[in-house]
Amino acid sequence: MMEPIRDAAAARGLPITVCGIDMVFGGRGTPVQALAAVSLEIAAGSFCSILGPSGCGKSTLMMLVAGLYRPTEGHIAIGGKRLDGCYTDAGIVFQTDVLLPWLSVLDNVLMPARVKRLDMAWARSRAGDLLGQVGLSGFEARYPGELSGGMRQRVAICRALLSDPPILLMDEPFGALDALTREKMQTDLNRIWADDVKTVMLITHDIEEAVLLSDEVIVMSPRPGRILQRFPIALSQPRSPEIRRNPAFHHIVDEIRDLFRATGVL
Repeated sequence: MMEPIRDAAAARGLPITVCGIDMVFGGRGTPVQALAAVSLEIAAGSFCSILGPSGCGKSTLMMLVAGLYRPTEGHIAIGGKRLDGCYTDAGIVFQTDVLLPWLSVLDNVLMPARVKRLDMAWARSRAGDLLGQVGLSGFEARYPGELSGGMRQRVAICRALLSDPPILLMDEPFGALDALTREKMQTDLNRIWADDVKTVMLITHDIEEAVLLSDEVIVMSPRPGRILQRFPIALSQPRSPEIRRNPAFHHIVDEIRDLFRATGVL
């Protein structure tokens, strides 16, 4: 049975508005249109997955929300304020962990505090709490080369959350992990988000991952990326891996898969 999503009053994140975005990359040769007429609203404190095939512009959309790209047409607003340049208050997790190999786990997590000149006593306390939440207490003095891929990605998530950002942007953060580690990381992320509600945009090509984690799934077409359909996920949060046994979960997964079949993606 479908259950209501958690009360949005708990939200501490900011809403994201994408309005009429076109993105064309020029450079040498023929211009490539990555996105076409993309408009969407992501509610404050919600978990939204952008789902689509490789090359559909998902990552480009995330970079636009981060202010790292400028759109060819349209605009983006965060918290009601139009974005003009980099949005420095977002936490970002990339496909690879991009940890600095010469720094310890703790110093990698503390990097945003040093860049933003935050209070280091507060930052060390928060770093310890975050590492504890992902099961890495006791690894503070280790170096990235001593960690597994899943452990390194947990460190990357802690680093992204250190400054307590209102928005977390994640670009296929678990794509390179094995199936068991990936499931553990999904569970960790869902628990962290449930405890500390932020607006999350997750870029993924994994249908089950998107449905498992999200309040809403945005399905995109092949390039140029357009929004094909929005799927609200009315399953109670937080979620455990057992939600995969719920018939409602499989119904949504099948609906999305059928949409991809109808559009020739599958």
